[in-house]
Amino acid sequence: MTRWVLAGLALAIAAPAMAQETPADPPQRVRNATVYGEEACPKPASNDEIVVCARLGENERYRIPKRFRDPPSQASADSSWAQRADVAMEAARATRPNSCSAIGMNGQSGCTQAMLRQWFAERRQQQQMNSDIPGAR
Repeated sequence: MTRWVLAGLALAIAAPAMAQETPADPPQRVRNATVYGEEACPKPASNDEIVVCARLGENERYRIPKRFRDPPSQASADSSWAQRADVAMEAARATRPNSCSAIGMNGQSGCTQAMLRQWFAERRQQQQMNSDIPGAR
């Protein structure tokens, strides 16, 4: 008997939720806007559009965005000048002769050098791994 009462109670609670009509289609367009200071958020152009506004202070209007303000991690202030010079040289290598690339003059001339650099790096890595193994010589 109590099962029937509980089932009837559950049906009475759930009936209004089941009787609601299905929701309308979601909006077709969502527009993101950034406003500064006391500017008003732009109005939607139609009923099928939602406008989401982000408000920033007036002093942020002409600033470089935060994601671009930080220096790259490779050339941080705590790294040495030698490391920074190596990073700059490696970044500019693609535009120089002997670079083994299609960028710049004589870029194709450095493919053998690039292959040799890679071979020596792999050889150094293999020697480092072998030196960590006791009895391997």
